[in-house]
Amino acid sequence: MIGRLSGIILEKQPPDLLLDVAGVGYEVQLPLTSFYALPEVGKPAVIYTHFVVREDAQLLYGFSNQTERSLFRQLIKANGVGPKLALTILSGMTAQHFVRCVQFDDLSTLVKLPGVGKKTAERLVIEMRDRLKDWGVSSNTPITDKMIMQDDEALFAPPASAEQDAISALFGLGYSQAQAAKAVQQQLKPGMSSEQLIKAALKSMI
Repeated sequence: MIGRLSGIILEKQPPDLLLDVAGVGYEVQLPLTSFYALPEVGKPAVIYTHFVVREDAQLLYGFSNQTERSLFRQLIKANGVGPKLALTILSGMTAQHFVRCVQFDDLSTLVKLPGVGKKTAERLVIEMRDRLKDWGVSSNTPITDKMIMQDDEALFAPPASAEQDAISALFGLGYSQAQAAKAVQQQLKPGMSSEQLIKAALKSMI
């Protein structure tokens, strides 16, 4: 099992990362909450990973910290939740926000995530409640922008087409092409990078 990678960032195209580790390029998919914690291209980075082996592929999922990886591993144990949906959930909200949704039966927030219908949200709340009871989120913990996606300063220079990159990233997370395009166009402002645009679009849909 590959549990941790330390190397130099070669490429960043949300949610995909190419990391050079001693001359070997590892392709890793990260939830956007972890992706935006990465340094810029050409800088060293350390990510915690979860390795998935399927009949047709070997996939690496990466996380900025062990807490997010731990939650990802709990999510994929739930009925009907595979790695792709778990990645989508952690792209739309932080681990702390998800735990709070589960502990306080916040179905209305969960169903806003692509691929999470009412039945899936109810199942997640039921199955995850006991698993997450010791995660330390209290009823006094407010939901803040930091728990979702916030418009921090861009981590690297804007791409040639931030709008198209943002639409592609959202589409890859499970939103329809129409949903992604509408959300991006509503949030698009001059000079925005793809990262800022994706964050703003995600925030508007959660």
